[in-house]
Amino acid sequence: MRQIVLDTETTGLEPELGHRIIELAGVELVNRRLTGNHFHRYLNPERESEAGALEVHGLTSEFLRDKPRFREIVKEFLDYVSGAELIIHNSAFDIAFLNRELDLLDLKPVTEYCPSVIDTLRLAKDMHPGKKNGLDALCERYQIDNSARAVHGALLDAQLLAEVYLAMTRGQESLVMEVESASASGATAEAVHGKLELVVVRATEEELTAHAQQLEDIDKVSGGACLWRKLQNA
Repeated sequence: MRQIVLDTETTGLEPELGHRIIELAGVELVNRRLTGNHFHRYLNPERESEAGALEVHGLTSEFLRDKPRFREIVKEFLDYVSGAELIIHNSAFDIAFLNRELDLLDLKPVTEYCPSVIDTLRLAKDMHPGKKNGLDALCERYQIDNSARAVHGALLDAQLLAEVYLAMTRGQESLVMEVESASASGATAEAVHGKLELVVVRATEEELTAHAQQLEDIDKVSGGACLWRKLQNA
């Protein structure tokens, strides 16, 4: 199974008011293993960030001015995520922004390219009702080092979320192991039943005599209760 842990940073909170994505990152999992195949782009939103958003991510207009527009990286991004299951913390937020960017380019919503979306915020609320379930709180709960998270950053947050997701769903690893070991098990069975010859090493006369003496000694000590001799006689 291929999964992409996704995160975005934006100029504000409302895509319908013209706010845009300024950072986009994905971390790939294949069969619950990090592959190192990351996607990460800073983007020129062609507008200013709100003051509150700027405090969160720290990405200034000056820094973003020479970065590509979303339209310039959209094909690369869709090639990266297509066919994968998306894993997003508070997925409604990121999906809304992605769909807004795609709509501006007359492209289909992101869920048309990806079969499903897992919202780790919803998953965390179901698992830990009544507790804080932000990314920092989950890192603390699952003992994941988030000390480098001075400000929000899409790539770092995606990497942390990948570790959180694996910790939250650790019981699923056995299912993956069963699938992966199926071919190996078949190969082993074929080798045992089709190619290998069992070698039987029979006891020598001296070993048989020593064994019989040992059973006799046990029988005497136990008052005739040596089970092995009873089975032999039977």
